[in-house]
This record gives sequence, C-alpha cells and structure tokens, in this order.
Amino acid sequence: MNTITGEKPAFPAGTASTSTIAALPVALFGSVMGLTGLALAWRSAHAHFSVPSWIGAGLGWMAIFAFVAVTAGYACKVLTAGTAVRDEFNHPIAGNMFGTPLISILLLPLLLADLSLPLARAFWAAGAIGMSVFAWFIVSRWMRGAQQPVHATPAWIVPVVGMLDVPLALPALQWPRLHGVAMFGLAIGLFFALPLMTLILSRLMFQEPMPESLRPSLMIMLAPFAVGFSAYASTTGHVDDFATALYMLMLFMLAVLLGRLRNLPACSTFKVSWWAVSFPLSASATAAIRYASHSPNRYTDGIAIAVLVIATVVIAGLLIRTLWGIARGELRAVMT
Repeated sequence: MNTITGEKPAFPAGTASTSTIAALPVALFGSVMGLTGLALAWRSAHAHFSVPSWIGAGLGWMAIFAFVAVTAGYACKVLTAGTAVRDEFNHPIAGNMFGTPLISILLLPLLLADLSLPLARAFWAAGAIGMSVFAWFIVSRWMRGAQQPVHATPAWIVPVVGMLDVPLALPALQWPRLHGVAMFGLAIGLFFALPLMTLILSRLMFQEPMPESLRPSLMIMLAPFAVGFSAYASTTGHVDDFATALYMLMLFMLAVLLGRLRNLPACSTFKVSWWAVSFPLSASATAAIRYASHSPNRYTDGIAIAVLVIATVVIAGLLIRTLWGIARGELRAVMT
C-alpha cells in the first residue's frame, strides 16, 4: 500500500532494486526536514539553556547527509521510474508532498550559513523560487475544481502553508533588503492556513476516519502555528501578542495531536510516512525555546524542555527504526 495515498502502487517491470527505487516516496524528504528542525532546536537550546553545542552541530551534519542521500535516491527514481514520479506528482494527496524537498532547501541554509554564506544564499534562493512556483501551481490546480472532500488531508498544508518557511533563514543570511520577500511568504502561508485547516477539520469530523497509513500526517496540522510563530518572529524581529497567540495555539494542537497519535505504534506497522511527525515536532521545540527566551520563567522553560525531549525521542526512534529496516533489507516494505 502507498503510505501517503492508501492505494497500491504500480511499479514498472524490472529488477527488485528498480521496484524499490520506484517505491521511494518524495515524502521521505520529511526526514531531512525533521533532522534539520531538530538541529535548529538544539542550537536554540544551546543559546538558551547552555547545552553542549556539539549536539546541534552533529544533528546538522546528519541532516545534510540525509539530504544528499535522499536527493540521490529520488534522482535515481526520476531517471529510472519516470512514470511513477509523474503519477505521484499528479495524485491529489501525494502530489502535495513535492513541497518537502523545497522546504528542505529552505531550511538547510540555516545550517549552511556558518559554513558558506554564498552557498546558503544560493540554496535559499532556489528554495524560495521553487516553493513560490509550486504553491502557485497547487493553488491553480485546486481552483480548477473537481477536488474530492476525502482528499482534504493534512498533506494539503505542505505546498502553500510551506511558504511560511521562506522567511526563516533570512536573518542568518544577512539579507535585510528582502524583508518584502519575507512578508510575501508570511502572508501567503498564514492566509491559506485558515481555509485549509477548516477543510481538513471538516474532513476529519464528517468523513470516514483516515487510513492508518495517513494518521502520522495529522501532526502536520501543528506546522501553521509552530512555523508560523517562528516565521512571524523572524520577519518582524520581535514576539508580540499575535506571535504569543500562535504559540498558545501550537501548545493546544500539540496536546490534541499527541493524544491522537499515542497509540499509533500499536495500530500500524512502521512506514517511512511516520517521518511526517518529525518536522512539526522539531519546529514546535524551536518555537517553544524561542518563546521561553522571550518570556523566561520556570513554566515556559519547562514547556520548552518537554517539547524538545519529545521531539528528540520521537525523531531518534524514527531514525533508528529506519536504519534498522534498511539493514534488514526491509527498505521497500517500509516505503510501500
């Protein structure tokens, strides 16, 4: 079964390795997003809690390695299984996940800026342009009509609300003249978050329950608030009442969604689609630490530590289980 759509994929004839490559979902870039987000969260923890800096640095290198590995794997899929890529792109649910490599490219400059500012700026420019074009394409496709209510899943948040990732790296890139671009990404992301969250909640309330393979994607519903908080703070340069409201909404949604997902390991076998929980959790940790820095007290610090621990434990578990599956030759099984 396809871990994003709940449908059985059709692989081109060929060797087992070819079929495995054809099964590689573009959503696996969610692992890059999760590792990058966790590295940034631990960097923030170093600044606020004085934890060792090597934790964030080590996670950053892991994120860069994961990006190279997943990019190479998906490039092989493009070259050897073009039909599978085209079908994935045209699918009303899976197609939205093509925003994950673009978001990865927007996040990596936060890690690359200390290594090479020109390289970080080049990555960000490619990601910002690509994300804007992709968001335009997806919104245009939605407006052509013929969308099915059952397809309104959290994956729909990725291509347009993903524009909230555009402003995040700009302070590190030392590009103050691009404030208008930051506002562009912030405005689009926040505006489309409202109708999309309404559609998704309506689908969850009035349609059949989501398939087990799609349940990890529920955590994506955290992103508009967690990333929205960080994007707003990065764009405006301060934390005001609106940013605080986004933070409070993030905490509420985190409590709701953790309750929904706590039994996931018992009801669904491991799939790489579980990585969908990683970036929203790590983004929530970063937002919580940033808010604790703005309003330091034992409550905000305690919340920040708790969210960071949850994100770290979950992502460590996902990484260990993924590597264990690869070592046991289960790569295709955990992807399909």
